[in-house]
Amino acid sequence: MVKVIPFTFEESSLHMIDSTETYVNYPVIYILNGEKEAYIGETVHFKKRMKQHLKLKQTERKQLSQIHLVNHDKFNRSATFHLETKLINYFLGDEKYTLQNKSKTANDFTHNYYNKTYYDNELFPELWNELHRKGLVQNELHAIENKDIFKLSPFKELSVEQLDLKEQVLDFCETQMSKVDPNATYGDLYVIEGEAGVGKSVVLSSIFNTIQARTKDTNSTLHQTKNYLVVNHEEMLKTYKGIAKQVKHLKAGDFTKPTPLLNKLKDEKADIIFVDEAHLLLTKSDPYNNFRQNNHLEELLKKAKIVIAIFDQHQVLKLKSHWNSFKLDDYKKKARTVETYKLTNQFRMQADEDMMNWVNTFKEKRINPLPKSKRYDLRIFETLEEMHRAIIEQDRRYGLSRVVSTFDFLHKKDGDTYYVYESNGNYKMPWNTTGGKTTWAEKAETIAEAGSIYTIQGFDLNYVGVVLGPSVSYDEEQEGLMIDPNLYKDTGAYAGIEGIENVDLAKEQIVLNSINILMKRGVKGLYLYASDESLRRKLLKLQRERV
Repeated sequence: MVKVIPFTFEESSLHMIDSTETYVNYPVIYILNGEKEAYIGETVHFKKRMKQHLKLKQTERKQLSQIHLVNHDKFNRSATFHLETKLINYFLGDEKYTLQNKSKTANDFTHNYYNKTYYDNELFPELWNELHRKGLVQNELHAIENKDIFKLSPFKELSVEQLDLKEQVLDFCETQMSKVDPNATYGDLYVIEGEAGVGKSVVLSSIFNTIQARTKDTNSTLHQTKNYLVVNHEEMLKTYKGIAKQVKHLKAGDFTKPTPLLNKLKDEKADIIFVDEAHLLLTKSDPYNNFRQNNHLEELLKKAKIVIAIFDQHQVLKLKSHWNSFKLDDYKKKARTVETYKLTNQFRMQADEDMMNWVNTFKEKRINPLPKSKRYDLRIFETLEEMHRAIIEQDRRYGLSRVVSTFDFLHKKDGDTYYVYESNGNYKMPWNTTGGKTTWAEKAETIAEAGSIYTIQGFDLNYVGVVLGPSVSYDEEQEGLMIDPNLYKDTGAYAGIEGIENVDLAKEQIVLNSINILMKRGVKGLYLYASDESLRRKLLKLQRERV
């Protein structure tokens, strides 16, 4: 049975501990907490570790008043390492305390150990329930698991591939910072590539957290460096700022959009600028958004000693952000030093290779026979109403399930309500609302709305219901998808055609990219409703044949 033993966080408490207690020289987890802040750790020398904590800087020490020691007769060192990391992530998502924890580089790796499923599936829920009973946490596990700040937590355990990337980026930053040329026009560039769902943002969040911890390390070349993480995506920015609010050594001002940062820096230079969703950076002047230069990435390379950028050319959604590998290569040539790493392992969709291949063929305008799968729920619906009802049911069961749509319907952020319509009936759903500090999908009321590409890009859903609007149809003679960019209502996506050789092809690719992004949001399942009758008929036929 899990034991959570309370002590007062002071020297006298340690004198009261009998040296014969089994937990004194035994793997344990501990929580230090006050009214607003907490620190989570693990140790095999409990009294010694507490004495070290009691010597904390006064600014940190005074925020902590209690020790809660967590003990279990089946604890071992692998288990306490693993459960400590889980607790840090869930405490961050719980949002009751601001965490004093910094980086956990040594324990980032997700490794297996004997009976790990027991510790994950039985012991940890038992521990969390005990902490909940004692008032140390305020949310149930499933509620936290559906939060974006939990999914993007900088303390997440990483895969072998992700950890390899993190170590290479950290080495790149440490090495290049010691070789900075103050006269260089452009800084160094590290590009992280990978398609939707491979965990790019998670590893970037982890790297940035470690970098910011090293700014306090006098032995690091990153000591006292000034670094920023930028993302040209309002909903993602909300999530990063939410994380900063829960992690003491991160500041909300460290996270911003690229144009405000460039305007803020003026004649100054940042040390390292991290760019999430770099494919959303502008590739031409946009006076409406107060960007008057020619390219966001170029300006960031001028304003930073090092730029770390995440890039996926299949997630470009606007002509004024018209990136491709050739344009990116131009800026790689301008950078002082360049390295590239490509992530490949899919983490979001719990789907096998056949299912992933089926989804990927859509961006190639091909529709293959529907694969059978016990792991992933792919369904086609006759009506929007039926699909919405199914999504509501999955939201009741698992939470965080939503309907989203291609941008094929008139939409206004403010003012009159605009709707996504069912083409073969009277059913309709209002377009998303985007106000407030909470991301769209986390608002309970948005189960009644249809989300757009701009509210959902970069985020996970448990189940996603995708409306393929009128711009997406089926050519029965060619036996493939047809895209009509003229029916795509996101007119802002087509602004800035100057300098683009094949505008029609570029517009079509934007629509295909949006479909690809929407279809890859679901962790457990993907539901589809097609507005076009021919496409709907084709998909339903494939579904019948699969059965």
